[in-house]
Amino acid sequence: MINEKPHIHLFKTPGRYYIFDVNTNRMIDINQKVYQYLQKGTQSKDMDDEIAESIDHLVSKGFLLKNPVKEISHPLDEHLEYFYENKMEMLTLQVTQQCNFRCEYCTYSGSYVNRGHENKKMNFDTAKAAMDFFISRSKDSKRITLAFYGGEPLLEFNLIKQCIEYMEINVEGKELVFSMTTNGTLLDKEIIDFLSKRSLHLLISLDGPKEVHDKNRKYAKSECSTFDTIMNKMEMIRTEFPEFYEKILFSVVLDTESNFNCIQQFFASCDTVKNSQKIVNAVSNVYTDKEVMYNETHILERKYEEFKLLLSKLNRLDYQHVSPLVVSYFNHLTRYMFDSRTATQSLPEKAHHSGPCVPGAHRLFVDVNGNFLPCEKVSESSETMKIGNLDSGFDIKKCRDLLNVGKVTEKQCKNCWAINYCTLCAVYADNLHSLDAGIKLRGCKNMLRDVEGLFKDFCTLKEFGYQFDKNLWA
Repeated sequence: MINEKPHIHLFKTPGRYYIFDVNTNRMIDINQKVYQYLQKGTQSKDMDDEIAESIDHLVSKGFLLKNPVKEISHPLDEHLEYFYENKMEMLTLQVTQQCNFRCEYCTYSGSYVNRGHENKKMNFDTAKAAMDFFISRSKDSKRITLAFYGGEPLLEFNLIKQCIEYMEINVEGKELVFSMTTNGTLLDKEIIDFLSKRSLHLLISLDGPKEVHDKNRKYAKSECSTFDTIMNKMEMIRTEFPEFYEKILFSVVLDTESNFNCIQQFFASCDTVKNSQKIVNAVSNVYTDKEVMYNETHILERKYEEFKLLLSKLNRLDYQHVSPLVVSYFNHLTRYMFDSRTATQSLPEKAHHSGPCVPGAHRLFVDVNGNFLPCEKVSESSETMKIGNLDSGFDIKKCRDLLNVGKVTEKQCKNCWAINYCTLCAVYADNLHSLDAGIKLRGCKNMLRDVEGLFKDFCTLKEFGYQFDKNLWA
């Protein structure tokens, strides 16, 4: 029998009832009676012989244990100094804070708490110092990446050229990768010729058909269509540099108030982009008091397309009918719920939820002034996120606080059933001056809902016969 409260989470699909046993990281298929008994709590008097036998069987198999986590501490905490001295992996240079766009949802404008668009740009001395700092601290990394960000980075293409050429000369014995995020409007044959010879990973923002894209992505000083400019540039690249074009990724920021079907049909049928890879995100809801509005029809249409994707995996629907905007969902589902997870005997006494990366080591964002931030997604106005600079190096204490962001909600995190699946990093606790428990807890509700949704899709696939390679069920 159970003497202490088990560390479990109950959920059900349309067809079955499940326990997620947190300690062992396994899904357990149970009957309705056991489910209802556990729902009421293990001190419930509604136990009959059948329930007792089922509970005893689960306990004998090592399930339904209490929660052993006594302290929230990130497993990489004790290795921080090593990472900062030897294993940096990615450097992103903010080559300019200016942009030729003024997008409605841009984190540098509107309701977002961040810096504005300014005429500040990085000089080569700052860029060189950042690259030297990065190279000298990536000795144990086999693959390193130099990325360019803005504003609009192509406003400073000459600096980008200098940086790429400098890295090519000074990096030896490693795989060297270049990457850039751009709105695409400044691309020309000279730029593409240079970038294609370096196999640079190019991420171009494109949100859908003309009426959707132009609604949010606008020129700063012109009423002209940004969509028309981008599509003309894409046709030029597709014609002149076909091999490079095949590797271009498109960043799609979904306008959650627009018609999802309209957007997905564009990406499915437009010859210029239909065979390209897409990275799909919603408008950011961090660092703003403005609520991101979701059109109910938009949500239903997207969920229906995800349903069709799962049907295709069960051979119930031809894959050609699946929206290109949701194809990554299955990869996310299997990677997040399956590939990176293994069955365990128990949680450790020290644990931390899985959201934070090692700030500044896995990715380091250096702004135009040489300040260090964990990545390009944080607010540059945040004192919390300033983790050093080129003059003084890393502020290890600040880095450690960001890595161990779970400590600000330690009581809740220790007892959370989704501790191994939570992706909340320090961004979701930042009030610009400190890490705030109240802000972080507001993100928990959505995180738990999303994780449970993945659990349900994961188990439903198995119920309908999808064959996984690894056993995480009992």
